[in-house]
Amino acid sequence: MRRGMKRRSSEITGRRTSGTWVERTAARAMLRAVRFSDDDFDKPLIALAVPYSNGTPCNDHLRDLGDVLQQAIEEAGGKAIVFGTPVVSDGISMGTEAMKYSLVSREVIADSIELMTEGYRVDAVVTLSGCDKTIPAALMPIARNDLIGLTLYGGSILPGDYQGEALNIVSAFEAIGAHCAGKIDAGQLHAIECNACPGAGSCAGMYTANTMSSAIEALGMSLPGAASNLAVGRDNDLSPEKRNDAVCTAQAVLELVRSGVTARDIMTRAAFENALTVAWALGGSTNAVLHLLALAHEAGVDLSLDEIGRITARVPLLGNFKPYGRYVMNDLHAIGGLPMVMKTLLDAGYLHGDCLTVTGRTLAENLTEVPGRPEGQDVLFSPDQPYAPPGQHIRVLHGNLAAEGCVIKLSGKEMQRFAGPARVFEREEDATAAILSGGIQAGDVMVIRYEGPKGGPGMREMLSPSSALMGAGLGREVALITDGRFSGGTHGIMIGHVAPEAQAGGALAVVREGDPVEIDLERGEVNLLLTPDVISDRLSQWRAPAPRYKRGVLAKYARLVSSASSGAVTS
Repeated sequence: MRRGMKRRSSEITGRRTSGTWVERTAARAMLRAVRFSDDDFDKPLIALAVPYSNGTPCNDHLRDLGDVLQQAIEEAGGKAIVFGTPVVSDGISMGTEAMKYSLVSREVIADSIELMTEGYRVDAVVTLSGCDKTIPAALMPIARNDLIGLTLYGGSILPGDYQGEALNIVSAFEAIGAHCAGKIDAGQLHAIECNACPGAGSCAGMYTANTMSSAIEALGMSLPGAASNLAVGRDNDLSPEKRNDAVCTAQAVLELVRSGVTARDIMTRAAFENALTVAWALGGSTNAVLHLLALAHEAGVDLSLDEIGRITARVPLLGNFKPYGRYVMNDLHAIGGLPMVMKTLLDAGYLHGDCLTVTGRTLAENLTEVPGRPEGQDVLFSPDQPYAPPGQHIRVLHGNLAAEGCVIKLSGKEMQRFAGPARVFEREEDATAAILSGGIQAGDVMVIRYEGPKGGPGMREMLSPSSALMGAGLGREVALITDGRFSGGTHGIMIGHVAPEAQAGGALAVVREGDPVEIDLERGEVNLLLTPDVISDRLSQWRAPAPRYKRGVLAKYARLVSSASSGAVTS
């Protein structure tokens, strides 16, 4: 449905005039079999997407949250049609061929939601989310078809504990590198594994899930506080705040139906600037670049990688969060959560306060009663005295290795230049094996290619090699450059999203072992230090490798997907 064609009721329940009387009667007959009553046919029909899976803690509680939300929708005067979506767990698939399906799942989930909302011609939609790709995917079809709707994040996991140290999933990945480097023994490795994830909820640090849930709240497409309200308590039951989020979300979607406000009324260019500002101020994941480009594409908002660089160049880093800092979402929740962060940024002039949100009020109106940033804590720094100044979080770089651009996550590190010999790997597993076997030395520049959207296909996250570098104590002494992407849990000298990717004929494809590579942040470039003639000659002789997958989902994705510089979208 496009702007101006506001839904008030569903064709399938007979409130529209299209279709014959017989067809509508048949539809109602089928719905009676699934407990629809006469009264239900006069209620707004609300699609409820519940990406439940017991295959990951991020989504393990979403069936319960979906039940609360379904009941709340019906108590608020709507009728819910509930359905599931696929869920690929990044943490479980990481470092394997299964990870190739993770980013692909973003498109499949979005398309699945579109199939259900359009197939049932619903009046509005509420989408739940947990693990990383379910979050942007939950909003993409709402923006794509300019639906009435909003999304609700399932919430963050509580931190684990081992010998008084707070743990999270990245603790387990880095422990592998530490064990291989002889820094911890097998017993300690096993103890970290057993204590890293104590219950349901998404990864606790400012990784991709918490980054994107925060960005979407700043975008205005989820309720205030929902991004930082935790998933469950210590008893692993839904937290009171998350139950309240569900009730308020149900009430909000019915009010949106009454007002006729659709997604594109909210998802404006200014709203995307708010989302980018909050993500950068918190020290979020590089995946925010990819997903916000994709969401802007779906919403019809003109946003490029270079514009993201310009918009965020003025944003200071305020958050002291893992993987580079000390804290997790639980700590932010305790001092006021995301509304406090947004209030801090608004008061300092970094946000557009007049943007409409799903509450029916503006962003500034939502924050009127929110307390300011508390003193005496170092979870969130003041804009006047930030954790790091503007330009020292995620940077967009160019150069002859990334003509369309790439991203580096600095997270407060003071680095101007890094140069060294290229160590070239055609796949992630070979790079990880080289690190764990001691084959990578300080000063090396690791190049992992053919891991981009088309080349992988699927643009895997390089958390295994990046964590292995950190665990081996090489995080500040080795750079990693890839046309793949990075987990939100990644830190170190990491450059990802290199575009054009190697499979598409980018210069990354012709880097050879030992070639000199330079990262120059003063110029904002990453370059292969060879003459243009040498690079051109190599490219003229290069031929793209044959596709790795001939059939199935990955083959389809490789044929359809765009460059990482435009969000790796397929629509």
